[in-house]
Amino acid sequence: MTLIRVGLVGASLSRGWAVRAHLPALTALPEFAVTAVAASTLDSARRTAAAYGVPLAFGDADELARHPDVDLVTVAVRVPAHRAVVRSALAAGKHVYCEWPLAIGPAEARELADLAGGAGVVHAVGLQGLHSPAARFVRDLIAAGRIGEIWSVAVIFAAPGALGGDRIPRAQAWAADPAAGVDLLSVSGAHILATLADLVGEPREITAIVANTTARATIAENGEPVRVGRVNQVVIGGVLAGGGVLSVAVQGGTPGGAAGFLLRILGRAGSLTITPAQPGGSVQIADWSVLLADGDGVPEPLPVPEDYRTVPAGIPAGPPANVAALYREIARAVEEQRPAHPDFGTAVRYHRLVEQIRRAADSGARVAL
Repeated sequence: MTLIRVGLVGASLSRGWAVRAHLPALTALPEFAVTAVAASTLDSARRTAAAYGVPLAFGDADELARHPDVDLVTVAVRVPAHRAVVRSALAAGKHVYCEWPLAIGPAEARELADLAGGAGVVHAVGLQGLHSPAARFVRDLIAAGRIGEIWSVAVIFAAPGALGGDRIPRAQAWAADPAAGVDLLSVSGAHILATLADLVGEPREITAIVANTTARATIAENGEPVRVGRVNQVVIGGVLAGGGVLSVAVQGGTPGGAAGFLLRILGRAGSLTITPAQPGGSVQIADWSVLLADGDGVPEPLPVPEDYRTVPAGIPAGPPANVAALYREIARAVEEQRPAHPDFGTAVRYHRLVEQIRRAADSGARVAL
């Protein structure tokens, strides 16, 4: 087994995702060692490095990418900065894992995918729901015919208040500008659609409503007003390639205690009802509770078999688990000298799908995919 040395860009103790997901995942996997961290300031990077025992700290992502003790660069900065950090990593000949969204729009994503393909390195994007043990289990149930021909798939995701609400934490105020490339459609919507596609296939046509119902919000810490240009309510209807009907609703601004998702897949021979095992979880990072109803039977719980889990048992449920599973896919891809899944090409596909959904909403017409 080749040890992969990781440089994590965006590892500030004040930023939640890198510390809550990437560092716990990486430190639990024997295939990886975190050798370097970079943050917006050298002092911030040094504090993170000291807290997690990381040897190297940088205030500059370019310097981290060029260091010989880094094999893989993880990009966990704000989306507008993804392009520059990814380009630096590719120019240095390093493997890259970039959080989703890969870029601001499909054109920028296509540019990065082309550069990555030409660099001859392994590249992956953080659509970690594709490596969820529960999602793979449900996919296999459907493929085995447990509920028969798919008639309909419906999901409602109630996103917590910070995503689309009228009170925004100061640390997330930057995302209120649509130019930042972050909203409920491009983030939550894409994660849901990518995970569903792995279960039941992709839609062949769609309709959509995309709305912003909170044009003005306040900063949670001090009540300062802020204009909000990003989408906070999304409804997508579609027809799957196999003929089943798809409906997805993403509701921003939900009170924290009511956040979470409900996924129901109805087939000719039965149905699957899926909810987060932990309150408030989202489709791509939560463990799932799965109920199967055969024919007219009462829904019964189906525990996810342990052999679907590909990461050490000590990794906690929630953000670290599926992120760790994606890192393991990257390690296998490096070892086997093949593309990782999902890679930047997958990212381009979902960036384009997000834009097609926006066009469908703007036109009010069905859009063939």
